[in-house]
Amino acid sequence: MRLLLTSDTHVPSRAKRLPEDLLTAVGEVDVVIHAGDWTDEATLDVMESRSRRLIAVYGNNDGPALRRRLPEVARAEIGGLRFAVVHETGPASGRERRCAALFPDTDVLVFGHSHIPWDSTAPGGLRLLNPGSPTDRRRQPHRTYLTLTAEDGALCDVVLHRLPV
Repeated sequence: MRLLLTSDTHVPSRAKRLPEDLLTAVGEVDVVIHAGDWTDEATLDVMESRSRRLIAVYGNNDGPALRRRLPEVARAEIGGLRFAVVHETGPASGRERRCAALFPDTDVLVFGHSHIPWDSTAPGGLRLLNPGSPTDRRRQPHRTYLTLTAEDGALCDVVLHRLPV
């Protein structure tokens, strides 16, 4: 199963629309995971219409309309792996230990909020992935998203994609 991970799209406050490169990639994967901070229901509608399967949560910048449509935490089994999706995980310091304790029945935790790409593994094997943001790079050199393959209980081909500025 090919997956695309994104977060913190912040349309229209940080960008007028989603980048075309991202939308093209959405159509090429089996599952899209969005870790919150949409800020706009129309963006959710676009992602739903272009995705074969969308797994998504709301973030701290998402209002009541998005919170009615999306959960705070989403869970799914994909390619033999147990995924959880959440927007915030707290400070970087101690993140692996904290998340392993909060998500003991999870193989892969996808999160957002910081706009900073992250890929680490907690003691015990929990993989933590943050795709950054495709629209608001903040202090990062690039706007980003992740793709990967989940198959037979393993992740492979994890690639951080840099979008043009």
